[in-house]
Amino acid sequence: MYRTVKATSGRQIFQPLHTLRAAEKELLPGYHPFEWQPALKSVSTSCHVGIIDGLSGWVASVDDSPADTVTRRFRYDVALVSALKDLEEDIMEGLRERGLEDSACTSGFSVMIKESCDGMGDVSEKHGGGPAVPEKAVRFSFTIMSVSIQAEGEDEAITIFRESKPNSEMSCKPLCLMFVDESDHETLTGVLGPVVAERNAMKHSRLILSVGGLSRSFRFHFRGTGYDEKMVREMEGLEASGSTYICTLCDSTRAEASQNMTLHSVTRSHDENLERYELWRTNPHSESAEELRDRVKGVSAKPFMETQPTLDALHCDIGNATEFYKIFQDEIGEVYHKANPSREQRRSWRAALDKQLRKKMKLKPVMRMNGNYARKLMTREAVEAVCELVRSEERQEALRELMGLYIQMKPVWRSTCPAKECPDQLCRYSFNSQRFAELLSTVFKYRYDGKITNYLHKTLAHVPEIVERDGSIGAWASEGNESGNKLFRRFRKMNARQSKTFELEDVL
Repeated sequence: MYRTVKATSGRQIFQPLHTLRAAEKELLPGYHPFEWQPALKSVSTSCHVGIIDGLSGWVASVDDSPADTVTRRFRYDVALVSALKDLEEDIMEGLRERGLEDSACTSGFSVMIKESCDGMGDVSEKHGGGPAVPEKAVRFSFTIMSVSIQAEGEDEAITIFRESKPNSEMSCKPLCLMFVDESDHETLTGVLGPVVAERNAMKHSRLILSVGGLSRSFRFHFRGTGYDEKMVREMEGLEASGSTYICTLCDSTRAEASQNMTLHSVTRSHDENLERYELWRTNPHSESAEELRDRVKGVSAKPFMETQPTLDALHCDIGNATEFYKIFQDEIGEVYHKANPSREQRRSWRAALDKQLRKKMKLKPVMRMNGNYARKLMTREAVEAVCELVRSEERQEALRELMGLYIQMKPVWRSTCPAKECPDQLCRYSFNSQRFAELLSTVFKYRYDGKITNYLHKTLAHVPEIVERDGSIGAWASEGNESGNKLFRRFRKMNARQSKTFELEDVL
């Protein structure tokens, strides 16, 4: 958090560097002492480690970008300590509210961590003669979702802190910044390798840290849920998202998913993906490539980092809005009784749709669907605007019903706590999704015959099960990290101290 002072003009001005540096010392990881029991495997015991070169320990690569400018990160355990110390007051407040005796609870704290990782295109500098680095970046960050304590003689763990804004960039702490392309699997895994090693070491150890004047012990549970589908597939060794294996949660193929839209259950897991990769690698039954691929259900690379099989609420919104946009286009052109319209025809329907949305909804056409556009498009007003261009009354009714159902379903995967915030929609979800699927496979059969998009399948088939397991989908989404991306861009373009050695450090 940069502490800025307002000048008389009302603009924010950064403080002089020496005062910032002094303040940073406490705010950045590497300030507080702590220890691990047992000591972490292959991680140094030193606590006072600030920003490190993410490639430290790797041999310098002969590449077009100098290796020391590619990535900066904090050591994972040091960053977690800093984040916990940030929450010190909240943790103490939580203990007091529960009337838990201070000296009684020094052990048994457990901390739930959400991990997010996302790639960003085009992070070029406006001006600056820095070293040549790729123009794409990847950010890995974590959020402390909750801290609970298992009190002596109690069966239930008591939650003493829960992050109220799990999707804000304020609660999302950056851990590692890399100037790499998220599609460059080798570099990505090379840079994140040490992070994964530290994370695995921490699973089997307890952190001893002074909180509220007493040494307390914490265990960490990591859940990688803030990834979009592309990143999940990359981390878990699955084929890319155009694969016939449509889902990162179950083994369904695209054709099966379009036939049976709602009845699937979550079967994939990190361990199973590892086993399948071994089968793929060794081919013990000497099968042909096709048979083997069917046996491993599209796992064809080594799973690299454990992710939690869930669905990313933000990208779910975007994916489904893209799909609705295409349905609107097709309905304007009455594709249901035309075979193979030409490109020109499609283009004219799209122009008509954009013009109507701009006029009625003030929606400017966008190159790539983004969250804000998606939110505005998926409303009753938007459907009414589209219906003005659709001739047949029964098609209008079908569109209205489809959107009505979608609006009923959406809060269930968007809200932080659906059981509290929208219990009725949660109860009706399966019923609504069945009806939604029925509409798609009858009225809109021309689009869903043998094909369906990945997120639409997940929305219809997996939401209730995930909510039942985790209590929420929205809280575990990647939005905090995405908002952080915006800050990253801003800092990189404007506020990084002008010497290149600092630039990555500043943005972290």
